[in-house]
Amino acid sequence: MVIAALLRRLGEIMVHERLTTPEVVDQALARAKTTGERVGEALVAMGAVQTEDVLRALARQQNLAYMSRDELPSPLPIVKNLSPKYLRQYTVCPVSVENGLLTVATADPLSPVVADDLRQFTGLAVKLVVSSPEAIVEAIDRTYDGAASPLQRIVQGMEDEGGDGGDEDVNHLRDMAFEAPVVRVVNLLIENAIDAEASDIHVEPFEDTLRVRYRIDGILFDQEAPPRRLQAAVTSRIKLMAEMNIAERRLPQDGRIRVTLRGRRVDIRVSTIPTVHGESIVMRLLDRASVFLALEKLGFAPQMLQHFEALIKRPHGIVLVTGPTGSGKTTTLYGALDKINSSDLKIITVEDPVEYQLKGVNQIHVKPKIGLTFATGLRHIVRQDPDVILIGEIRDLETAEIAIQAALTGHLVFSTLHTNDAPGAITRLQDMGVEAYLVASVLEGVLAQRLVRRICQACLTPDTPNAADLEALGIEGAAGTKLWRGGGCAGCRGTGYRGRTGIYELFPITEDARSLILRRAPNRDIRRQAIDDGMVTLRLDGWRKACEGVTTVEELLRVTQEDA
Repeated sequence: MVIAALLRRLGEIMVHERLTTPEVVDQALARAKTTGERVGEALVAMGAVQTEDVLRALARQQNLAYMSRDELPSPLPIVKNLSPKYLRQYTVCPVSVENGLLTVATADPLSPVVADDLRQFTGLAVKLVVSSPEAIVEAIDRTYDGAASPLQRIVQGMEDEGGDGGDEDVNHLRDMAFEAPVVRVVNLLIENAIDAEASDIHVEPFEDTLRVRYRIDGILFDQEAPPRRLQAAVTSRIKLMAEMNIAERRLPQDGRIRVTLRGRRVDIRVSTIPTVHGESIVMRLLDRASVFLALEKLGFAPQMLQHFEALIKRPHGIVLVTGPTGSGKTTTLYGALDKINSSDLKIITVEDPVEYQLKGVNQIHVKPKIGLTFATGLRHIVRQDPDVILIGEIRDLETAEIAIQAALTGHLVFSTLHTNDAPGAITRLQDMGVEAYLVASVLEGVLAQRLVRRICQACLTPDTPNAADLEALGIEGAAGTKLWRGGGCAGCRGTGYRGRTGIYELFPITEDARSLILRRAPNRDIRRQAIDDGMVTLRLDGWRKACEGVTTVEELLRVTQEDA
């Protein structure tokens, strides 16, 4: 009854607009009951009205705006996770992205699926407008250069290149990897990732699909992917570029690719692992221009930067930077070395890998396969009369002991650890087997850090924080504070964020802290002492940045959720 009433109201609107007569509407209703058509479809099929007349009436019925062919933007805004294939399949197109609201033109506003799908795919609120299917398809074609995207144009007409990469002959795989379309597909994946300022490319095979994702500002986003049939060819091409063994598909492999794009040199670390549907590949993009940044550009608060610079200018001791993988530890250490680098200091580094070549610094790339590990490299470094030593990571007791010995003999040592907070570095060293008196003697300070996404300044808008989020953040007196968020625009791909910055927790080792370390006090007691000594926690540093319009409370909760 509800559907019948809805259909009749549509007919009444068209009668009121003098597009048809009540008798014709009754005939259309009768036809619709028999054929299962909607009343508008029945009217068009009977030749009583035009499709555009029905859509205009439907827009009025649903209180939606109607957009003609000339009113649709050209080109359409590009929205993440909305591929041309999806837009054509459901006859929808994005019209605008503003303040977190995605306006979409559809030829079927009654569909219960489209709006929900769009909300889920984009993470944005969705507003519908109505337009004709012909106008929508034309707008999609104008935006995406005709019938296909660049990737689709490359793979069109390519022959089936095999299945999951398990049975092909090695020579056949090599031949496929050198075919021009396969070369262009892989180059396009890399070029698009560099243009999007992605840090990683993930190529993952599944039973029926090949999935490609870019990690942008720390978050993975789905991208248009080659068809599943090209998995073996694409994998072989990447492995050949990385100088890997394409015949070995049962074991993990590591390799490296160097490319120059638009004058920028990019090193790509490639890792493959075998899965049940083929080899999964991750390519980490190391843009030499972005790996190195001066300390002043990393997001330090002025007072914290002053304290950190004092630490890195000490004549001896150990300074540690901690945080999870991908939190920017290497970038911070490079900034520290650049700050103190001068002709009167000899600086030597042991890294895995050397991500940026620093002028005037002796850098060593570890090679475990030939016995050149952090420990062996460090053992020989101390005989090179260095003033400052950087160790990429303290991974074991042997490396830790040599680093401590170097610090005790008058060297300044920088290194990294994987811990959740700054005081946790002390517990981690003790868990490795380092004696408490040695930690207390040589450790000068620990810097913990995370990377948070920056609010896009092009769509910055005031925000009222969620009370539950503020409570979870644990900041006292935060209610009523004016905060900011990104509304979402084409420049930030509708995410509201663009770029990243650091939040920091600096723990200079005071005499009171050394006493606790000597007593092997638990981490919570050391942390409490550090806060009493004036340490600004990660969340407090992040909250200050949120108040300044740099980031959001949601971002702080996302990257510090383990530190609650």
